[in-house]
Amino acid sequence: KTAVAIALAQKLKRSIISADSTQCYKELNIGVARPSKQELKQVPHYFIGSHSIQDEITAAGFEQYALDRTRLLHQSNNQVVMVGGTGLYIRAFCEGLDEIPEIDPDIRSGIIEKYEANGITWLQDQLKEKDPDFYEIGEMQNPQRMMRALEVVESTGQSILQFQKGTKASREFNILKIGLELPREELVNRINTRVDEMMKAGLLEEVRTLLPFKKLNALQTVGYSELFDHLQGLCTLENAVEQIKIHTRQYAKRQMTWFKRDTAISWFHPENLQGMEDRLSSQLTT
Repeated sequence: KTAVAIALAQKLKRSIISADSTQCYKELNIGVARPSKQELKQVPHYFIGSHSIQDEITAAGFEQYALDRTRLLHQSNNQVVMVGGTGLYIRAFCEGLDEIPEIDPDIRSGIIEKYEANGITWLQDQLKEKDPDFYEIGEMQNPQRMMRALEVVESTGQSILQFQKGTKASREFNILKIGLELPREELVNRINTRVDEMMKAGLLEEVRTLLPFKKLNALQTVGYSELFDHLQGLCTLENAVEQIKIHTRQYAKRQMTWFKRDTAISWFHPENLQGMEDRLSSQLTT
């Protein structure tokens, strides 16, 4: 995604706004595949290393950040490139979010207590039973997002996804959506290779420095939680690395399920840059 976004932004001579829920944390680098210093120099980037892992960042917060930045950039440029795989952030920017009703505090505290006693598997089982739609496409390795989904369904009787499908907010700009798709075998190979490269680049050492903060929501993500388990003696390094690969593949599948529901997306192989440029040109001339 990074390489394609930079190529398109360079063609347009425009800036990039990241829509990635983890690359925004300045303390995270290798494990979130943050763009390199060289890549960041090629094109101005926003929402990259802009926040701390101790900051609370929500989809609504990203929506406001991205809209404010877009308005500023539009004062001098007609186009802005957004790139990322966090579906809820992209939907918030493009369509806005509906307000979720207030959650019963007793339900919230009860869920937290049961999670602390029974672990992430309990959360996964509860969501599979009570909110199968979220279970299918949600971040099922992120306890904070899972607890949020569970407290919503228990408080309202509706999936948290239902509060993301209301009336679309009007935007003062047009949006062109491009999706990147790989054949499954190629995707799996790329994921496995990338994880191996991250380990060689020092991911374990990066995670080790973050061990004191392991309970923060920002670190409940693939690539970090598995290595925290290893550093606490709960599994071997080999097993942790294999779990990262498995969880990354599962997350990629959920991402694709989410984005395939959006019929406005035009799909391309990442190497078909010419096709993307042609699609962009046709949009700009209409």
